Amino acid sequence: MWKWCGGVFGVYTDKVKSVSVMEGDSVTLHTDDTEIQDKDEIDWWFESETQGFLKIGVFSTSDDVLGGRFRGRLHVNHQTGDLTITNITTEHAGFYQVIITGYRRTINTFSVTVSARLPVPVIIRDSSQCSSSSKCVLVCSVVNVTQVTLSWYKGNSLLSSISVSDLNRSLSLEVEYQENNIYSCVINNPIRNQTKHLNITEVCQPCSDYIRGCGCGFTEAVIRLVISGLVAMATVAVLVYDIRSKSVGQKMREQTSSLK
Repeated sequence: MWKWCGGVFGVYTDKVKSVSVMEGDSVTLHTDDTEIQDKDEIDWWFESETQGFLKIGVFSTSDDVLGGRFRGRLHVNHQTGDLTITNITTEHAGFYQVIITGYRRTINTFSVTVSARLPVPVIIRDSSQCSSSSKCVLVCSVVNVTQVTLSWYKGNSLLSSISVSDLNRSLSLEVEYQENNIYSCVINNPIRNQTKHLNITEVCQPCSDYIRGCGCGFTEAVIRLVISGLVAMATVAVLVYDIRSKSVGQKMREQTSSLK
């Protein structure tokens, strides 16, 4: 769309370009302008939550903008006007705008979304179900995640999933294991995913083995320890009784021999 603005032809884009990037990666915002002249001025702006749009680049970039938030991260291509942000973090998410001024005036706006890196899901056995050796309930969990979906798959088939937009605690999802099936737990956001495949020999051991590995519930473990203690005490009592019986018998035989 063309507009006359202060004696300069202007080209304005009505659409905001959406860009998604993973934290720690680099992203380049393209001006898509192939007619930049030597006398053209390129201004890059970033929208501050409190101060509106602040200038961050005029063919060169400023490290001082927003208290050094962009220090060492901004690079402007002098031929194309493209802006590259390196080692991006979530604090760099927001709206960016480029204004190219010369014979004509071009304005482009970008919405940049930065997603935190995804942790690898953790799969454990539900200890409260350990009393049943024929039942293995699996729990997949992640912590401190935002805007993610956690899912269980049996082969390529989705079994269940749960999504959160913001979470500072753990996110868990359980499934009951069935033999002869392949399971995996997947966490994903709009950019990437992390998959954890189930190792059945490590997670779904027989309950007795799981107890020895300290995998069962606290109450059940205490009960088994008490039973073991009682058995040990009974064994000691039998041994003591046997020793005392032998000692009394020996004394009676010695007394009988002396009387003769």
